[in-house]
Amino acid sequence: MGLWILLLCSVVGVLRAQDASVGQKQISIEECCSDGHQWGSNNQDCTALPLISESTTCRIVQEQCCVTVLEDTMCTTGINTAKEQNSCHTVQLSNSCDRKTTKTCCECCLLGKAAQEHDLPCDHSLALSYQCGLVSRACCLDGASLNDTLGDGLNNETSNDAEVLMLTDPCKGNGKCAHLCVGNGTCSCFKGFKLRPDAKNCDDINECLLGASNCRLGERCINTAGSFRCQREVSCGTGYELTDSNNCKDIDECETGTHNCVPDFECQNTQGSFRCHPTVKCGAGYIQDALGNCIDINECLAQTGPCHPGQVCINNRGSYTCQRISVNCGRGYHLNVEGTRCVDIDECKGPDGACSGHGCFNMMGSFRCECAAGYNFNSINRVCEDVNECMHYPGRLCAHKCVNNKGSYTCTCTTGFKLSLDGRNCNDLNECEDNPCSQECANVYGSYQCYCRRGYQLSDVDGLTCEDIDECALPTGGHICAFRCHNTGGSFHCSCPVKGYTLAANGRSCQDVDECVTGMHTCTENQSCFNVQGDFRCLSFDCPRNYRRIGETRCERLLCNDSSECLATPVRITYYYLTFPTNIPVNTNVFRMGPSHTAPGDVVNIAIVTGNDDGYFRTERAANGGVMAVARPFAAAQDFEVALELRLQRYGHLSTYLARVMVFVSQEEPRVPYNPLLE
Repeated sequence: MGLWILLLCSVVGVLRAQDASVGQKQISIEECCSDGHQWGSNNQDCTALPLISESTTCRIVQEQCCVTVLEDTMCTTGINTAKEQNSCHTVQLSNSCDRKTTKTCCECCLLGKAAQEHDLPCDHSLALSYQCGLVSRACCLDGASLNDTLGDGLNNETSNDAEVLMLTDPCKGNGKCAHLCVGNGTCSCFKGFKLRPDAKNCDDINECLLGASNCRLGERCINTAGSFRCQREVSCGTGYELTDSNNCKDIDECETGTHNCVPDFECQNTQGSFRCHPTVKCGAGYIQDALGNCIDINECLAQTGPCHPGQVCINNRGSYTCQRISVNCGRGYHLNVEGTRCVDIDECKGPDGACSGHGCFNMMGSFRCECAAGYNFNSINRVCEDVNECMHYPGRLCAHKCVNNKGSYTCTCTTGFKLSLDGRNCNDLNECEDNPCSQECANVYGSYQCYCRRGYQLSDVDGLTCEDIDECALPTGGHICAFRCHNTGGSFHCSCPVKGYTLAANGRSCQDVDECVTGMHTCTENQSCFNVQGDFRCLSFDCPRNYRRIGETRCERLLCNDSSECLATPVRITYYYLTFPTNIPVNTNVFRMGPSHTAPGDVVNIAIVTGNDDGYFRTERAANGGVMAVARPFAAAQDFEVALELRLQRYGHLSTYLARVMVFVSQEEPRVPYNPLLE
């Protein structure tokens, strides 16, 4: 109730201005409220409240201040009942407002006491009414009275607006509470907010999340500060617009000028749409089309006919004329030669007669047909019509299919069956007796199935012919053989290059032939054989002057006799032989060089001095030496003679060592693309 008093006092200035504009006797709003407050305290009833002014504003203030006193008194009774009896059974609920208010405050106080007994926070998040929330919290804290909780309202001693604000909100002056102070240093919040755990500030209550909104079906709840709003989820559709009240309203296209009616047509609005009607109206005997044109009505084509019996109808523009018929013979009769009377027509005369080859019997004004077997007489059309036995007796005449004929029917069988001797049933036909398949045939009920031997597949064109499976042309055919695949009828075989390779035991892979081991090389006695992928090399070398040969691959320098030119030459020249395919990855280390042992303070440098003009190799430092790695990919097989120099600085003395590396880059494992034209 303190909130209502605060709102009432906040508009005091506006209400005073309204009363002043009327020109009545000036009675302060405080006096009106004080009178209502005193009347409610003395009489405990506001129905016979005497008015002290004719001002509407003063009357409202009197009534509301009086009602506030009654509600505070009734709520205080409910709170005292809850505190003294710890029960609300003695409060009898009735239709009177005072009993409902007393019982509500009593039960809300019990709710706060229960929270205190179970050590629950007094500032709970339950979606209670504003008054119930204040009462529950006050009883939970057990330190606030009704006047502290709900406010004392306005009294007679208030002299100005500031005093009224301080009376209804005694904590507002020191800034303790963000919204309201309900007494004894306790804060509360406006409607739509809840108190934070700091018991001072307030948070917005999300009514949409708590389900406390009153949005209708088809509307979506949108939370706002201290409240919420409802927004329609589905659009209104064509021809309608959404109003401020969230309802769909028909758009009058005729009034807004959004119709598409052409000239000479007028617009007529309908719900969600509009209609275009021509402005020019047609006269009697005409009908108007969709384009507004007037079309003549042929009254003679009407089902009833506008003319009397014995008359013929003649259509005119916009009307018609009836003419009398002199003689009119009925069906089955015609005028005699003289034109004086009607005589019978013999319909049975002629080659076929009226019955189209069936028996015909003439009668006065009519005839009768005797239809042959398989026909029925149509009394309306007066002809013999064929009887469709297949339709009249479905599934009972033929085992498979029934074909109607003129006056009879014929049974036929579906594919894979033949008609039995009784002309109705069907027997399975063994198609394999006619050898329809190129290889193997299996008869099945009502059909047959062709299948092929291994290495063949059934043709997709006719389903009868077996075609050879070209294993070499399959998506995986390129991986069947290592070098070359040869297709054969129903199978395949692999082959390898004539020189340097042989077919492996699995019949698919190609193995390199080591000519050096098998003795198939052509090297002389002074040469050494070195095997490479698919080939071999005959190698030999001679040591330079002032070097002697040590072993198979090494030349060592002779004594220099302190000659500076001699000391600048390498201490040792060693020959190495390497081979790898062209698809070796870039940055692969292919050769490592370093001293055989290390000593403290060693400085080792390695560099390529010759044989790397195209930059296929590079060197880099490594632990205790260096390595030679591939610097760029190889486009084709080729040979290199790379000279690597190692410079060793040890104990102030510089020594060089030379490695001549023969690199044989061979073509990666050869593979010939399959070409069926070459087979």
